[in-house]
Amino acid sequence: MKRIIKKVAVLGSGVMGSRIACHFANIGVQVLLLDIVPKELLPAEQAKGLELGAPAVRNRIVNAALQAAIVANPSPLYRKSEVSRIKTGNFDDNLKEIAQCDWVIEVVVERLDIKKSLYERVEQFRKQGTLITSNTSGIPIHLLAEGRSDDFKQNFCGTHFFNPPRYLKLLEVIPTPDTKPEVIDFLLHYGDLYLGKTTVLAKDTPGFIANRVGVFALLDAMQTMQKLGLTVEETDKLTGPVIGHAKSATLRTSDVVGLDTTINVANGLAQGLPDDEAKDVFVLPDFVKKMGENKWLGDKTGQGFYKKVKGEGGKSEIHALDLNTLEYKPSQKVKFATLELTKTIDKVADRFKVLVAGKDKAGEFYRLSFGSLFAYVSNRVPEIADELYKIDDALRAGFGWELGPYETWDALGVQAGIDLAKAAGRTVAPWVEEMLAAGHQAFYQINAAGVREFYDQQSKQYQAVPGVENFIILDNLRASGKVLWKNSGASIIDLGDGILNVEFHSKMNAMGQDVIQGLLKGIEMAEGGYRGLVVGNDAPAFSAGANLGLVYMQAVEQEFDELNLMISQFQQAMMRLRYSSIPVVGAPHGLALGGGCELNLHCDRVVAAAETYMGLVEFGVGLIPGGGGTKEMTLRTAAKYEEGEPEYNLLRNTYMTISTAKVSTSAAEAFDLGFLRRGDEIVVNGSRVIAQAKAAALEMADAGYTQPTQKTNVKVHGKGALAMFRTGVYAMQQGNYISKHDELIANKLAYVMCGGDLSSPTEVSEQYLLDLERDAFLSLCGERKTLERIQSILTTGKPLRN
Repeated sequence: MKRIIKKVAVLGSGVMGSRIACHFANIGVQVLLLDIVPKELLPAEQAKGLELGAPAVRNRIVNAALQAAIVANPSPLYRKSEVSRIKTGNFDDNLKEIAQCDWVIEVVVERLDIKKSLYERVEQFRKQGTLITSNTSGIPIHLLAEGRSDDFKQNFCGTHFFNPPRYLKLLEVIPTPDTKPEVIDFLLHYGDLYLGKTTVLAKDTPGFIANRVGVFALLDAMQTMQKLGLTVEETDKLTGPVIGHAKSATLRTSDVVGLDTTINVANGLAQGLPDDEAKDVFVLPDFVKKMGENKWLGDKTGQGFYKKVKGEGGKSEIHALDLNTLEYKPSQKVKFATLELTKTIDKVADRFKVLVAGKDKAGEFYRLSFGSLFAYVSNRVPEIADELYKIDDALRAGFGWELGPYETWDALGVQAGIDLAKAAGRTVAPWVEEMLAAGHQAFYQINAAGVREFYDQQSKQYQAVPGVENFIILDNLRASGKVLWKNSGASIIDLGDGILNVEFHSKMNAMGQDVIQGLLKGIEMAEGGYRGLVVGNDAPAFSAGANLGLVYMQAVEQEFDELNLMISQFQQAMMRLRYSSIPVVGAPHGLALGGGCELNLHCDRVVAAAETYMGLVEFGVGLIPGGGGTKEMTLRTAAKYEEGEPEYNLLRNTYMTISTAKVSTSAAEAFDLGFLRRGDEIVVNGSRVIAQAKAAALEMADAGYTQPTQKTNVKVHGKGALAMFRTGVYAMQQGNYISKHDELIANKLAYVMCGGDLSSPTEVSEQYLLDLERDAFLSLCGERKTLERIQSILTTGKPLRN
């Protein structure tokens, strides 16, 4: 049966249900969101004279939940307008409408009796063959299907999303013995391609994969913290970004999620795993039990491991819980000698050997926690997953770990990990030692073809990780010798089929001279014997912008000739991208700011990850876009003048986008802001972006790509529009909405976008606008207040208001 998902019903509108509904709306699916009918009126409803039968009352719970999701930050929606695809209703009046749905997802309260009762009602209206899945995180999937019809059972399984569904990539698919294989295959494929998820096939065991291992790691960290006498702040310092985990680390994450959730999951695992060899870890520490009794559940109750309080002068302060006294004290900065040794080590994988060799409490913590983790995951194969890579996939996608447990183990060395486990009093599964004895020294390897393989415990051989054939993973190509050229900031990698890739690898992929050199070299090589070029990388951010440190250094030293040359080279590199003889495709994801945005503006086509945050943010540091961004946005605006909207309105909208340093909250919003345009693409699964960008480059090459020519007919409005902008900016400054320095920057931007003080509307060339842009950028670099703003960004990460 070929399935097409046009409409989805989401039963339950709580935090998870409403946000799952929003994510389906993001990808263009119609959604029916239902919840229970209230049993009594609220005082406000009584005051309005409403009765329980009024539609506004009957749908109050679902509508309030959806409204809360819409205003949430970060937003579950790519853009606010996507909510129009969601229709709300209630189980009593609207459940019959699931007959028009292709997939029914149950997301109600975690009680078996309530879920089964709802399923009985669902069977009355659900059409044969419709997918029916549960988002449960703790109830065995096979129990949910008991008593249902054969068709229900065959099309039923667990689909466990992680919160927030838009941002966390994991989707665990948990079948029952009755689930049809084609249903499982469909959900794994649909979750990957359409929902943008890392889809992992999990077994119907307590906690499935991610929560089983993730909660073990969390509780083990708590127990190790207690054993070593570490503070709350110290524990979070040790379990955060230094080991590739989220900034919120362990205890702060518990506060955000809710300690009650941690307690419920831990108790559920402890009850459901009486034979687990590490069941002692799932016994909650006394301080957690006491916090639960006190309702210190984290953000939802105002205090947990951390508490925000008002200090002197009403300024907010963060206090941390002292686990010995259970009193809150001002949060302390944490330093460990072992962590200091890792500050110069950029790659997370390279830090682990330094961390476990530490002679202080940090080193002791890592030896104990890694040893316990390695032993635990080794004993979970094949209990929770038949293949070890699924455990790594689940932890990376569900808990935000940069490296999964087995990848971490590989970074330390398999034998070293076994030794850590023994020292921690844990026992590694026999298959690991058998693997070593057979001469296999790692859990993963890259074969000669650049394909990543994992050690398969059942066949005792390496097997290709399934599904990666749909992705292009630059690390794998690099390991298989596909790097054709490299300098300190960029690499050129052969993607195959005549397509090259320029990858940045500077800090935050900032664009300096080395990156520009890499871009120019990539174009030169591609034009010399290849079919196209992709600009993309696998780092957390595409590019955070130009190298501000270099700009600042030259401006402070008043090396304006050097600065002028640097800006000119940047501009010309962007123009080389735009007007090369081969198609160039940008592949942005994450942050694509400043110069990173300008680069994509100049590509023939952009294939963007849905989670792309793009913007020209130079205004915030006292500058205007100087790498062709102001020129290009002016050109794009002029191209719309034939569409009928008043030209000044179009120009004003673009001007406001740049002058307010707007950043898109998604790739969809980047279209609205003009950073992406017709012909550009959005890919929901970020792991597919480079592969899709390569396909786009090949498509353009196959269609007979023709080298474009620079435009000489860009319409600008001169003095007339310039007067409009200057009047508005002056009024803003006089009203104290902006500073005098902001007024200066805003007028410089207006001068460039209007083409200078031309006496009438005129057609000018791109180079004319680039020259105006560069002159304005240079003049602002000479302003003291601009330098103060740049210095503030470089030292504190925050712009200075001046």
